[in-house]
Amino acid sequence: MFVIIVGCTNQTEEAEDTGEKETITYELENGSVEVPANPKRVVVLSTFAGNLMELDVNMVGVDTWTKMNPNFDEELADVEEVSDKSLEKLLELEPDLIIGLSNINNVDKLKEIAPTVTFTYDKVDYLTQHIEIGKLVNKEEEARAWVEDFKARANSIGEEIKAKIGEEATVTVIENFEKQLYVFGDNWGRGTEILYQQMGLQMPDKVKEMALTDGYYAISPEVLPEYAGDYIIFSKNAETETSFQETKTYKDIPAVKQGHIYEVDAQAFYFNDATTLDYQLDFFEKSFLGKD
Repeated sequence: MFVIIVGCTNQTEEAEDTGEKETITYELENGSVEVPANPKRVVVLSTFAGNLMELDVNMVGVDTWTKMNPNFDEELADVEEVSDKSLEKLLELEPDLIIGLSNINNVDKLKEIAPTVTFTYDKVDYLTQHIEIGKLVNKEEEARAWVEDFKARANSIGEEIKAKIGEEATVTVIENFEKQLYVFGDNWGRGTEILYQQMGLQMPDKVKEMALTDGYYAISPEVLPEYAGDYIIFSKNAETETSFQETKTYKDIPAVKQGHIYEVDAQAFYFNDATTLDYQLDFFEKSFLGKD
């Protein structure tokens, strides 16, 4: 599984009077760190690559899950796949900034390679997270502009969707992963932040009861009808077991019968970075409203 989010704020420009590279101070949850004012070689060890893409920041290394995202293929074609354990490879890349979630390994060793900033998932909301990334790479103004534009677009599309499907219509987000089905709350990627937080679409009561607090909940295919809303978003791992879709239990779900289930590649849908949010919003517009 995965997710994201974090930090606090405040940065101050450092005077460049010694011939050294200009830096800024980024305020962390429990301290501060000096980072490049204009990072050129960033390594991302968790789910923030799409934020840096949106802010036009160069990356030299990303984690495996990010590298697998088909939407990132072109942008990351020449970017190395790395991990928090591949320290020698990271040294060779000579990063000037390393970014990851707070649960990554070897943070102290990573700090010896380059300034390292970690974020605690869900410490701040998904849009504030983008602003925090913007502050970190000295592009707060650009990050805030994107957030305001995204909110306006999502609100507009959300109103159209509610006008079409009804204010009380419910939406369930599911995913198949390692022989298990999951339903999701309102902050676990897969477009949940857009659907439930930004657009204000309704979550089925059973999903709200079981998944809202932890963010996700594992179920068996046999009980899926209990969690199925009027509409279903299926974040689908094609290589994982999907035979349940051939069962009568699945086919008898009203949303399935009515063609109100929308399938999308899970590897492109996991995250809630800025680039992925744009992709998810476009997917919802096309799926619910039939717009190209």
